Parts: sequence; structure tokens; C-alpha cells
Amino acid sequence: MAWDTERTKRLILDAAVSEFAAYGPEAARMDRIAATAGVNKERIYSYFGNKQQMFAIVLSKELERLAEAVPLDPQVASDLGEYAGRVFDYHRAHRHFIRLLHWEGLHAVEGKAVVAQDERAAHYAEKIAALAKAQKTGHLTPQVPPEELLYAVIALAGWWFATPQLQPMLMPGLNNDLDGQRTALVRLVRLLGSAAQ
Repeated sequence: MAWDTERTKRLILDAAVSEFAAYGPEAARMDRIAATAGVNKERIYSYFGNKQQMFAIVLSKELERLAEAVPLDPQVASDLGEYAGRVFDYHRAHRHFIRLLHWEGLHAVEGKAVVAQDERAAHYAEKIAALAKAQKTGHLTPQVPPEELLYAVIALAGWWFATPQLQPMLMPGLNNDLDGQRTALVRLVRLLGSAAQ
């Protein structure tokens, strides 16, 4: 029977996503990834390199998935609230993603390299351009720079999943109400980007 390399790589990547989301790049263990994937640990090293390289690959792939699932162009930007809602939906379905970003952020503060920084900067520049175009056509307020709008959307859409412990203290009525949280987010971002300010 022939070895299915692509299937094996997928199993390893899936196991690595869970491991890195739970433990971060420092405490994650390659032997746990191997056990979860049902492969020899040496196979991981031969396909993906060391643990830091593996984390970079995992995060890059997860960022690509988000970008493909929730694109932002000028037409989508014209309803920035709904775009934020779609980002929220992505986080709801992929709860590991925000944890991976937070692990990366903790390490970036320590001076370690940011994964795919140049590629991500180019991707964000395209989104910023889409927001700027929506501003020029009157769909979004020109009073907030487009890069600040984008940062606000990213932060607001993800923070629900980054700090769920705050919800019962700040908004007991929305605690564990994901649909209500989404509705609040969409309303807030629409107000933030409203051209009628």
C-alpha cells in the first residue's frame, strides 16, 4: 500500500493547530502532535522542520483560510458592519484562530519574528485600499482613517472570543448569546463606519 503523503501532512497540520492553540509555540510538544496525528515524530521534522517552523506554517495556513473565507473588497466594505459579522462568524467556527494570534502576539512582544509579516502587510494594504474606496464613494465615514477602521473591525470581531470572561460582568444579557453578540458587533461597527457623521 502506497503512503499517502498529503493525507499525512493534513493529519499533522490538524494536530499541530490544536497543539499550538492550546500550548503556544514554546510549550507545544512535537511528540504530542505526532501521537495525535498517528505518525512518527521524525516525519513531522522531515515535512515541516523544527517546532518554530511548524508554528509559522500552521499560522500562515490559518491566516490564508481566514482571508479566503472572509474577503474584503470595496463592495463588501460598503457594509462594514456585516463584514465584521462575517469575521465574528469565522471566529465562532474556528475558535483556535484567535488563540494562535495571541500566542504569536506574546512572542512578538519578546522580539521574535512575526509570521509572514511582509505578506500580511500586503494583504492588509489591499483591505485598507478597499475601505478607502468605500470612503471615497460615500459608503463609509472619511473621518476615520481606513487603517484605523480595519484595526477596529479586527479587534472588535475577535475580542468576544479572546476575553469571554468579561461578558458576564459587562453584558450579562449577551453572555453566551453568540447571535446577540454578533448583532451588537454589527450595529457597533455600522455606527463606527457610518458616513452620516
